[in-house]
Amino acid sequence: MWKRKNNVKNEILKYFLLFAILIIGILWICQFLFLRFFYREQKIKDTKVIATEMKKQKENIHFKEIINSLALEKSVCIEIDDSDFASLYVSSYFGKGCITNSQISYSYKYDFIKEKNKQESTYFIKLSNTQEETIILALKLSDNQYAFINTSLEPVDDMIFLIRKELIVITIVLLILAYLIAYYISYRISKPIKEINEQAKHLAKGSYQTSSLENSKILEIEELSKTLDYVNKEVSKTEELRRDLMANVSHDLKTPLTMIKATAEIAKDLHKEDPKKQEEDMNTIVSEVDRLTILVNDILELSKMESIVEELNWEEFDLIEEIDNILKKYNVLKETEKYHFIFEHQEEKIMVQADKKKLEQVIYNLINNAIHYTGEDNKIMIKVTKKKEVLVEISDTGSGIEEKDIPYIWNKYYKDNKKHKRNIIGTGLGLNIVKKILEQHHFSYGVHSKLGEGSTFYFKIKEKRRNK
Repeated sequence: MWKRKNNVKNEILKYFLLFAILIIGILWICQFLFLRFFYREQKIKDTKVIATEMKKQKENIHFKEIINSLALEKSVCIEIDDSDFASLYVSSYFGKGCITNSQISYSYKYDFIKEKNKQESTYFIKLSNTQEETIILALKLSDNQYAFINTSLEPVDDMIFLIRKELIVITIVLLILAYLIAYYISYRISKPIKEINEQAKHLAKGSYQTSSLENSKILEIEELSKTLDYVNKEVSKTEELRRDLMANVSHDLKTPLTMIKATAEIAKDLHKEDPKKQEEDMNTIVSEVDRLTILVNDILELSKMESIVEELNWEEFDLIEEIDNILKKYNVLKETEKYHFIFEHQEEKIMVQADKKKLEQVIYNLINNAIHYTGEDNKIMIKVTKKKEVLVEISDTGSGIEEKDIPYIWNKYYKDNKKHKRNIIGTGLGLNIVKKILEQHHFSYGVHSKLGEGSTFYFKIKEKRRNK
């Protein structure tokens, strides 16, 4: 069954009010259940305090004024008798709990005075007419003076009524304050969350805007705002890459298709009587089909890498021999475009462990990238050195890469604004494929580049195969 959900503001408001009601409820429970207990404990404590003070002040010439003041302050009755039970002094306070002759017998006095060694004793007695419990603390002041401090352990009804009436007023005031504070807090917390939610909705619709909540006083909201800004930037880059993809792929597909169609029509209509010209046309068509094949294969290869984790076919092979074989495929560029491929290696044979087919693709793609962006001297340098690891470096003499662009060059369909040699077949997916293959091997990789001095792409082959 569908259940309606509250927004953040209402949820915060609800829980804050529930918390306030819980606190007020605890106050009421304490007032009803524990008031008598607290009152009793306080009265027992008061009698002991008075007893201690009377012991200290018993030699004071103002002793009667002192005990009278204590009796009024603590609302207790104090009586001083001699050893013959005759009353020597009674405090002026005679309130609730003070014992009269009609309420109780004075057997406790007899018991206490007759016990010569007793210095202090406490009695809990219920009054005969009201059944209220009273505490009597008996105290020996001297051999002929005995003090009896007594007070009721039952709260005064008027006091209880006053406390409850006051508690009702406090409850109403607290509920109003709790609602106002809860409303304010829920508004302050929910407002930035709503704004972030709206920005997220705009983001979903393709509107990329920067959040203005990074200076929020709430840490989590500020972090959420920063995260949304980061998502904004990344999604906007992805959108730009998507547009570039459509433009690049459309261009790369359209150009060879147009060439194939135009060349086929020429071969059919204009060169049908000239076998030599028709052969040149067929070669052009084959070249453009090769270009299309490379593009489609790269797209399929990338899609395959992203959709499943393909197992590597580890094998041991000679890296120097493999690079030599790859460079032979570029002989046509040496002859027709005057490219210079410089291969440096200190050892004639370097054995490595990797997926030979995939590592060949890495080297092939990096060489193609160097061909695209090398300088007017058409130089491409391949260097292999071996220390703890085998380092492979492929360099060009082009214009280099700006530092701010380096983190993005490995992204698929990344587009820079530099002109490159369009007569060389390429798809714009090569470096992303290189990245994925090397990461699958757990080989480190990177690029060193300076503007105006060219770029060097490198990767390191571990001496031993990484165990999974």
